[in-house]
Amino acid sequence: MAWKLGEIMPTLKFNHDILEYLHEIKDQKYDSEDWEKRMPSIGCVVEENDSEGLEIEIFPDRTDMLSHETISRAARAFLNSVSESPRLDVIQGEVNLEVDKSLKKIRPVILGAIVRGVDNGTSQKEKDDFIQSLMDHQEKLHLTLGRKRKFASIGVHDLSELSPPFRVISVDQEYKFTPLAEEKEMTIENILQLHPKGKEYAHLMTDLENYPLIVDSENRVLSFPPIINGAHTTVNENTRDFFIDVTGWDERSCEACLLLICLSLAERGGEIESIQIKNWNEESLIVPRGDAKKHRVPDRLIRNILGIELSKTEIAKSIKKMGGELIDTRTVTDGPDKIERWADCMVGEKEHIISMPRWRNDIMHPVDIVEDIAIGYGYENLPEQLSTVHLDAIPLPSSNLQRRISSSLRALGLQETQSLTLSNKRDQFDRVRWDEKDKSTIISNPITKEHTMLRQHILPSLLNLLAANRHHELPQRVHELGEVVRNSENKSRLSWACAEVGGGFSAAKGIASALLRDLGANLSEVKWEGINEEEGPWIKGRGARIIINNIEVGQIGEIDPKVSFEFGLKVPIQAGEFDVDALGRTIPDPVI
Repeated sequence: MAWKLGEIMPTLKFNHDILEYLHEIKDQKYDSEDWEKRMPSIGCVVEENDSEGLEIEIFPDRTDMLSHETISRAARAFLNSVSESPRLDVIQGEVNLEVDKSLKKIRPVILGAIVRGVDNGTSQKEKDDFIQSLMDHQEKLHLTLGRKRKFASIGVHDLSELSPPFRVISVDQEYKFTPLAEEKEMTIENILQLHPKGKEYAHLMTDLENYPLIVDSENRVLSFPPIINGAHTTVNENTRDFFIDVTGWDERSCEACLLLICLSLAERGGEIESIQIKNWNEESLIVPRGDAKKHRVPDRLIRNILGIELSKTEIAKSIKKMGGELIDTRTVTDGPDKIERWADCMVGEKEHIISMPRWRNDIMHPVDIVEDIAIGYGYENLPEQLSTVHLDAIPLPSSNLQRRISSSLRALGLQETQSLTLSNKRDQFDRVRWDEKDKSTIISNPITKEHTMLRQHILPSLLNLLAANRHHELPQRVHELGEVVRNSENKSRLSWACAEVGGGFSAAKGIASALLRDLGANLSEVKWEGINEEEGPWIKGRGARIIINNIEVGQIGEIDPKVSFEFGLKVPIQAGEFDVDALGRTIPDPVI
């Protein structure tokens, strides 16, 4: 599974004695060979397995396996068919947390929990390993579910140093407290400008006049989310009771983060206590929720996808290995009378009620449950046959348009190409003399100076392509229909570039006219408007905007030798670039 730009597949390194200890909690025997052979089925790959330990790469969709404790829980169920409840034992606590109304616009999702009596080890090494593991788990959740703390951020505190009840308040930038790893007080402003974590995540606080703080009854700062904790709540080798806060903007991500931290501590013998939150909207919440999520899965869906009829016992056994539980198999009495959507439970057919852990945020649809059943049952046990699923589909209007564009340009003798969507501001704007009218999407951690942003134009990519092939014979006629990103939105554009002698503006207009004709445009209604000097890559007097219904759909012309030289080219080039979305809006589809 691919990750979005800027994300990674997290890796866990396990010491053998850590794994054995975690298995002993539930009286299970550790078998390294089973990990290497069978664990890839449930979302991880064993990269290394030697005398020192295991190195495991976790698949992006299984964020519930990002700690030693949670992956060990999953392994016990999958490898040894141990019954792991999809519910989390949570006892009712007495701690309250009150959220100020100002947090609605600052950081609206506030959750928390208490975990007491955690076994953090006996030796100094075990205690150090536990603290490091807890910190690693927290940061991996920040990176994945938290989207680098934008969706969710986690604070883990030593409860013995705190005085409940707690409050979440907002303060100005002059407020002072001592942040983690510091000995002196710092203002909020100084933290954001000088502290390493402050500088790293200051962009999350942009445009805020007030900032969120979590304080206890003595007004001591627990946390400045999503930036840094207070120094006095630091977890140490003697910490066995924890207070966990999770704040952010995405409720689903925040809940999953909270449950996963609680789960990892509960695996070490901790007892989870709920807290009562009086939210900014006056709503009272009891968190965390320990109950499982129930899913309705039509038996028909399992048969159609897997190609076999599974008994109730086989389904129960398969889902048990994935940490779930089959609650009931029954005849549907409430639902549609006919199948309207693929996973609908239709009246009169058989359905399975399956509960899955609330922290399994990767389960969003009954199809995900079927996938877990298939993994638990074993892909190797499924029959070798073609899928019986038949789904009728029609192409999207945008697909029809793009297909007709490609067919037209190929018929005009232009070779289709595909280039990277990554580019840089020099190529996209400076060299081709186009202004940056729309907001650019900048790469925060570029690997090379050539790939620092997502492109807004395709023509610079084609000019670079021609430059890379300048040692080949002319003519070279290429086009690309692809994606650009403008104002953080994907857009479709097409461009062509022809390095040939004797082409010029007339050839560019010929290509544009033929394309518009093939798309169904009335050429008598198309306006060709001249472009001023250096308002694009065109030679003065040999570039034109194409206007349809008062909307600019593209530009064509001869490339100015000054621009060509910027790309290392010394041959005549005629080219054009069109906004595909604008073409779709202005030219009615002649097929419809």
